[in-house]
Amino acid sequence: MSSPSECFECRWQGSRLLLAAYLACQVLAWLAVWASPLPGWLALAIAAACIAHAGWAIPRRILLTHAHAVVGLRRDVRGWQVFSLARGWQPVRLCRDSVAVPGLVVLRFERAGRRVGESQCIPRDALGADEHRRLRVRLKFSRRRWAEVPRA
Repeated sequence: MSSPSECFECRWQGSRLLLAAYLACQVLAWLAVWASPLPGWLALAIAAACIAHAGWAIPRRILLTHAHAVVGLRRDVRGWQVFSLARGWQPVRLCRDSVAVPGLVVLRFERAGRRVGESQCIPRDALGADEHRRLRVRLKFSRRRWAEVPRA
């Protein structure tokens, strides 16, 4: 990177592309259940699980309308942080399996004090083209992107 600055911040919005892909997968899951020779009670249970997952995932991971949805990332002297309306800025450690390709960023992170990682998909329509490029470059070339979360 040409700039040695360690300060960076971006915020994104819900994605219609991701919603369309998710709904297509839901339709395929429903078709698979309908076409399978499962007993009726099991097919109904699987369909209910699909509906429950959609009720949880769409506001929190796709449209980002839930208060706990992660909608921002920043890097400053204190390290990496993610933002949600309910929790504000929280320190995180980025995971090595984060992906940054031209059409999509899959942000993998662990919050301080937790051992289980979380993910956030950021497709190209969730940010402006220039902001999406900056995010990809920052994730690929940041000097201390895998550094541990500072303990409080």
